Amino acid sequence: MLIDFFNTLKRADIPVSLNELLVLLDALKKGVAFASVDDFYLLSRICLIKDEKHFDRFDRAFGHYFKGLDALNLFPDNVIPEDWLRSEFLKNLSEEEKAKIEALGGLDKLLETLNERLNDQHDRHAGGNKWIGTGGTSPFGHSGYNPEGIRIGGESKHKRAVKVWEKREFKNLDDQVELGTRNMKVALRKLRKFARTGSAEELDLNDTIRSTAANAGLLDIKMVPERHNAAKVLIFLDIGGSMDPYIHLCEQLFSAARSEFKHLEYFYFHNCVYEKVWKDNNRRYHDTLSTMDVIHTYGKDYRVIFIGDAAMSPYELIQRYGSVEHMNEEAGQVWLERILNTWEKAIWLNPTQERHWVYTHTTGFIKQLLDGHMYPLTLAGLEAGIKHLSK
Repeated sequence: MLIDFFNTLKRADIPVSLNELLVLLDALKKGVAFASVDDFYLLSRICLIKDEKHFDRFDRAFGHYFKGLDALNLFPDNVIPEDWLRSEFLKNLSEEEKAKIEALGGLDKLLETLNERLNDQHDRHAGGNKWIGTGGTSPFGHSGYNPEGIRIGGESKHKRAVKVWEKREFKNLDDQVELGTRNMKVALRKLRKFARTGSAEELDLNDTIRSTAANAGLLDIKMVPERHNAAKVLIFLDIGGSMDPYIHLCEQLFSAARSEFKHLEYFYFHNCVYEKVWKDNNRRYHDTLSTMDVIHTYGKDYRVIFIGDAAMSPYELIQRYGSVEHMNEEAGQVWLERILNTWEKAIWLNPTQERHWVYTHTTGFIKQLLDGHMYPLTLAGLEAGIKHLSK
């Protein structure tokens, strides 16, 4: 029983076990959920899902497995019971929304009109202001506009429908989705290394109390330097060519890093690091920096993050004069090894999907150079990389 459903969840990379399936079966046997897909959805999610980051994948797998079940004709003559619709509406309506419903003659009038049009309409309809369909200004359907409408399927365009029947409320919790700036900041904070340096400008309350008590009650104020994030980070960003589709994602990561780290330095390169890097891509051929100077400038307490797809011709990585832009005297591999020998803590964040890495020889080669510390640019990948850097 439910073996196919269980296998569907496994194929969606959701970590479910047989013990959890047995718990679900036991709950069903005791009648916790009966004859209701909604009740079964909630019960199965409670029994099978251990981490909220898997909620969205569960929703998609559940929808795929039970696709079409909600379209079964459970009511005679294709009539939707008014009391069912009314209860679904009322428990989600605010006072403001109830006032908007009244603008169309009240909830009873709205539901009555919906039932009439369900009975009268037999074909797909798009546009217009009456029939159930897509677009238009009818109160029923989706992808249109009516401030007091009922959305039936599809995607909301104006976010004004009375009731949204299809939800994916946990999409932002999935650890495999591409990152947003907020998620990046949360992950990068795990690299924080707090220290107190500089002049004493902050009250040390505990030491003040302790010193005052030891001084027979005479106030003895103690100050300490302000606590700040002392983590130091070097970022090397691949720019141009095959990285163009990931410009926005890299901009988000760079923005998040700049807001989190006081000691942050960044440099650009193309495909592979060679003897020169730059900080302004508009002047990359004029204002360059010696990579050797970078190596000699920053201390060994810096953490290094490479950002790039690691996809290039093998000659660009392992051959002298292999660069597509200039005549490099030393292979890119040599410069990567110099950087890795200087800073022990280094990771490579790859914006391409991990399953595609095997198709590019240089991706595997660079991953090997970093002792396997190449991570996909997803929330889970960034967290894993930051965990390594923070050790």
